[in-house]
Amino acid sequence: LKLEMPAINLDGEVTVLATVPEVVQSLKSCAVTWQKLISRVLQEQLKKVPQGNGPLAEIDLWREKCATLSALTEQIKLPEVQKALEILQGAESEFTGDLQIVLSDLKKHHVEAQDNVKFLSTLEHHLKNLSTGTGADVISNAIPSLLNALRLVWVMSQHYNKDECMGSLLEGISWEISERVRKFVDLQTLFREDIAAAKIKVTEAKATLEQWKKCYFTTCIQVEESGSERFWKFDVKRLFEKTDYMASVCQELHDVFQVTEELYNIFIPELTTVTENPKGVNKLQREVNIIISPLEHLTFDPFSMESAHDWALVIEEFREDVTVDNVKQIFVQNLKHPPLYKTHPPVAGAIAWSRFLLHGIQHTIIRFQEVEELLASEHGKEVKQKYLQVAKKMKEYEDQKYHQWRERTEQMLPLLLKDTLLTVSSLTEEPVTTKKSICFTLNFSPEIQEIIIETKYMEQLGLPVPEMARYVALQEDKYLGYTSKLKAMLDRYHKLMDMMNEAETKLLDDYIQELWKILKAGHKRLTWKSVGIGEFIVQCTQTIGKFELLVLQIHNISKDISSKLQSIETTNLFKFPRSKNGDKLPGAKEFFDYVKCEQVKDVEHMVRKYSAISQLLIEVEGRVANTKSGKSPKLASYYAYWEHRIYQVLTQSIVKNLQAFNAAVLENVPLLQIEAVVSVPEVTLQPNASEIEKMTVQAIQNCVEVTKHFVRWMHGTCIECPPQHVKADEVVTFSFYSDVSQSPLIIEQAVLITGNVHKLLASLNKCLNQWKRYDPVWKSDKGAVLDRLAAEKPACVTFDEHLQFYMKVAQEVTQRTLIKDEQFIRLQLAPLASVVQENAKGWVMSLGKLLNELAREELFRLQDEIQVG
Repeated sequence: LKLEMPAINLDGEVTVLATVPEVVQSLKSCAVTWQKLISRVLQEQLKKVPQGNGPLAEIDLWREKCATLSALTEQIKLPEVQKALEILQGAESEFTGDLQIVLSDLKKHHVEAQDNVKFLSTLEHHLKNLSTGTGADVISNAIPSLLNALRLVWVMSQHYNKDECMGSLLEGISWEISERVRKFVDLQTLFREDIAAAKIKVTEAKATLEQWKKCYFTTCIQVEESGSERFWKFDVKRLFEKTDYMASVCQELHDVFQVTEELYNIFIPELTTVTENPKGVNKLQREVNIIISPLEHLTFDPFSMESAHDWALVIEEFREDVTVDNVKQIFVQNLKHPPLYKTHPPVAGAIAWSRFLLHGIQHTIIRFQEVEELLASEHGKEVKQKYLQVAKKMKEYEDQKYHQWRERTEQMLPLLLKDTLLTVSSLTEEPVTTKKSICFTLNFSPEIQEIIIETKYMEQLGLPVPEMARYVALQEDKYLGYTSKLKAMLDRYHKLMDMMNEAETKLLDDYIQELWKILKAGHKRLTWKSVGIGEFIVQCTQTIGKFELLVLQIHNISKDISSKLQSIETTNLFKFPRSKNGDKLPGAKEFFDYVKCEQVKDVEHMVRKYSAISQLLIEVEGRVANTKSGKSPKLASYYAYWEHRIYQVLTQSIVKNLQAFNAAVLENVPLLQIEAVVSVPEVTLQPNASEIEKMTVQAIQNCVEVTKHFVRWMHGTCIECPPQHVKADEVVTFSFYSDVSQSPLIIEQAVLITGNVHKLLASLNKCLNQWKRYDPVWKSDKGAVLDRLAAEKPACVTFDEHLQFYMKVAQEVTQRTLIKDEQFIRLQLAPLASVVQENAKGWVMSLGKLLNELAREELFRLQDEIQVG
């Protein structure tokens, strides 16, 4: 593959050559040729498939692709080719776009081929061990490391982690393993080997095939656990159908060698004691070897799935050719627990199993009878005697099993049919008449079903069965229908009872008692011989259906009540005002007034929800008691249940709101602001700490007193209790406040909030201590200080010291942080700073004025002295 280069001279600047028509035209012609060549090569490479079924063919394919694409890629990189492409691009040739697309495809496929070769090369060593290794152990040991390497390729490769690529490679590996096993287990030589060696060989072959499947699924799990976005979801049938079949063939071959070994151990050592006639020896050997002769001379490949039917016939014939000793050993070993088909009952299945074994040895004895010399020998007589003994034991076993079953069936079946349809139990020791824990259970004994199945199989075996058992067996469909409907009915009943809470159980006690009255007929009167079972099931089903409808209606109303309680519980009673003008926060009084105002609005909403609950309970009363008074005695406990729920919800609501308020207090987000001011002679908060603590306590009290708006119901009703006139001028309203306010959780939260606010205010007061250094500015008696200075008439230096101090104070306070945010309070220090600054400036003015007056007096005095002199 070689790119054709133009014959023209390309020396010179690209921009100049791009304007020469002859150059451009010549390069266009080359570009068309290049495009066709590269496109053809890419199409050819994409169509290529591995030249072989094994995995090494996959590596060879990608190496060939990589070599071909690399040859083209290297030519594209040549300076003259690159310059030609630049000239065409500079000339804005119409062919450039199509050529660039083809070059891009070439680059993409080349990168993919390089990546695949790089990663597949890491598998080559493992694959060679798999395809050329000698012995099943070498192959078996190569499989785990190979699959581990495949997992790494899947996770790390950018191109070979596609299902079609990895799936094809795995199928090739599966094919290679099957071929290696096929060569290892060569039936042409296998039966000529020592039996023990042959057993080892097929066992190793089977283990290798199973190792392949086991390692694959282990790797699948590792791929999933590695965090890879793509899992191994390949066609398991394509990967393992053949190897699984070969593993089963290996197991069957192992069984063949096992039985063959036992046959030789039984007959061959005794042969020399029967006769010294070589002809007799050869006959007996042929009789022994006849079992495996079909396997030694197969006309088909047993490992080929196309020959599966033929192989199955050969194996079935082999399995039928068993000896008396084999069968006797099987019979004795499994006498107490015979192997049964899934559909066979214990007794009839055991009899069928015994007959099957007897049939097998009958077939073998018939074949021995055809060899007269064998039966005439001592050994032949011994074999015949063994057969008769085993056959007798099997017949005795069958008769014992049958008679025991018949006797038990005739004794137990009448008693079982007298059982009631249902049994009753309670999960508690309390009277079941008041508990939903009563449990009805289907009382159909599994022994009846077993007797039915036994009866059917006994008749199939040609054994006579009791008349009652035959009658019950004929009614099997009817009994199955009854048990199925009864079970469904009881499941529906128990599910319905589990749906109800204790309050609903008490509410619907009359309905439950009525249902129990109907159900009790099934555990006291009706038996499996009764004729009214069908009518009983219909009556129970209809009654449960009506009761279920009522329960669902009550549950729907309960959901509405719970929704309203949820709304009450989640109401936010501490809504805070938003800051005004950005950083401007409300003052303490404004803040707590806002919270109280919002609480008033929310309480109205909560009370409306609460008032609606009574109407919903009256609706329940209408469905249960057919009255709408709100004070039905049948619903007294149900009213009490919901009133307690309301108490719990209100308590929880107050606790949650206080917790939220406490969290807001502790969170470093300012919600309100206070000021630091001078209240001569001290610096203090405005409003002061005591006032803020009172506001906080009042806010907590307002939150708890919300429950005063929830009026309690009169005893045994859902009607709100009217105000009670205790005295002529005193009216008392019974609300939830008296109970809720005593809740330890609420008291705990209230103490916690006030404590946290107290600590916060103490911290802020401590912050004000830093301003005590400016006490002289406002604490000193300015008039007294000035009078003293005027009397003392100190030097200017003294005045300068005072002036410097106050000027420094006036300047210093302007540089201090004038806002302090701590938890939910913002402390404004600007008013305090302003007072300090104004006082400091007042001192400067007063001292300056005094200094001026003293200086004037001194000046006039000097002037007078000069005039006098």
